Formats: sequence, structure tokens, C-alpha cells
Amino acid sequence: MPIEPRPVRSALYVPGNKLDWMRKAPRYGADALVFDLEDSVPPAEKATARKLVRQALDEMGAQHTLIVRVNGVDTGMTADDLEAVTCGGLYGVFLPKTRGPEDVVEADVLLTAFERRVGLALGRTVIVPGLETARAMREAHEVFTASPRVEHSGAVVSRGGDIARALSMVWTRDGRESLFLRSKVLLDARAAGLRYPMGGLWTDIQDLDGLRAFATEMRQIGYTGLRLIHPSHVPVVNEVFTPTAEEIAYWKGLTEALAEAEKRGTTAITYQGDMVDTAMVKTGRQVLALARKLGLTT
Repeated sequence: MPIEPRPVRSALYVPGNKLDWMRKAPRYGADALVFDLEDSVPPAEKATARKLVRQALDEMGAQHTLIVRVNGVDTGMTADDLEAVTCGGLYGVFLPKTRGPEDVVEADVLLTAFERRVGLALGRTVIVPGLETARAMREAHEVFTASPRVEHSGAVVSRGGDIARALSMVWTRDGRESLFLRSKVLLDARAAGLRYPMGGLWTDIQDLDGLRAFATEMRQIGYTGLRLIHPSHVPVVNEVFTPTAEEIAYWKGLTEALAEAEKRGTTAITYQGDMVDTAMVKTGRQVLALARKLGLTT
């Protein structure tokens, strides 16, 4: 049975060939850590990195949400990666450069085989497809519905990144050139039932104001978190994607007020100057459920 997806506001990449970095990474406070076997690991170190990542998963998996970015299906290394890292300490895998739903299906089949081999519940490992090709962006909904394991995926755009190159996109700080893509993929994710879609990627380590603006826009669009490349970005992003005390109080008060109104036979009331009705209760419950999962309320 698939595991319950966890809310992830921040997912911090850590090179998979640096065991000491992986061990130290929890101190930065990211909701999830992404141990990377792909771009940050030279080809000659892939085999060693698999062993180091597996060691880190075994040591840390019981206390932390750990994801591994494997090498893409087109490299021929995905099976070796998944065989090495499938274990009880693994929460999910990032599947980079996903070309289409067939890549997700292949990863699902491999994970099922390796879960069975090591005695894990089948379907317990999440798949996060990386939409880094034009086709994958166009077929995002099909990618997201290719397996019940899929969660946390979303649009990832960055200066000089794979999708920017695929589309000949000129990156700008305000992100107008990618707003449609980020919104389109978010819609596909929600239509596919993804609860915690993540986007990215802010690559300017020093520009925390730009990061905050980007994260805020992503939250406004509907994303619930970002992938991060530097520890200094974690507190900013966690703050942006955390419901504020004011938001929690507003939605708690609204749901309570509407519950009282229903007892009186009324389904629409004025609350803090706004006309609200029972349709908004679902929104309130969603915000409050996230707050509970983040430990902000009971």
C-alpha cells in the first residue's frame, strides 16, 4: 500500500559522494534531503556514491525524510541506482529528465521488484518525476498519472537549466517567461491528485530577496514547497510555505463561525467583513490540516 505523502516545504540537494555532507545536512532544517547520484557526482564516482548514499539512508532514514535523485532512465544507470538505495530509510526518488510517462512506469516496475526483494511494502517509495524536457512539460498530467507513487513533482525552471535550454527560454529574475509553465504544471499536478507539488529552482545563493519573491509567487500559484541548492535558502523557503499564525487564526475562526451558523440553519455569513459560505470550509480545513502536519496546531 502506498505510504502517506509528507508535506515538504523545502528539499535540499546534497552530493551523494560526500558522506560527511549528508550526515551534516539535517542541521539546516530542510523538510527533506535529496541525496544526489546524478549531476553532482562524476561518472567515475557513481558506484562509490551509491554505497555512500545507502549508508546514509540506513543511518538517517528513521529520523528524516530522505529522497535520492537517481540517474535518468536514458542513462542506463537507473536500475543500478534503485537497486542500491531501495531500503526502509528511503522515502522517495527523484527521476530526472523524465521524457514521458513511460519513464515513470519503468521506475515503478523497478521499485516494485526491489521492494519485494528486500521485504518492503510494495508501493511505499514515492516517485518525483523531473520535468526537464519540453515533452515532459507538455505531457505533465500523463506523467503524474502514470503511477500511484507520483508525488511532489512540479515545474522546475532555472537560469541555464535543462528546461530553459529545451525551450530556448531567456531567464529573468521576475520569472515572467516561465509563469505560464509553472502554472500549467501546477494545474496538471492538482488534476492528477498530487497533494504537495514542489517547484524550483533558485540558483543565486546570495539573492535572498529574489528567492523570497520567487517562493512567495510559487506559493500564491499553489505550490507547497521548493527544491533548494544551498542551506542558506532553507529558512526563507520554510517561512514562506508555512501558514502564518494570522492565517491559522482566520481559518480556524471561519470554520467555527460557519459551524455555528449551520446549527442556526444558515450557510452564508459575514466574517471579518467578507461574505463567506460553507464552500470555504473545505479551504479552511485544508490549511488547518497542513498546519497540524507541520506541528503548528493541534
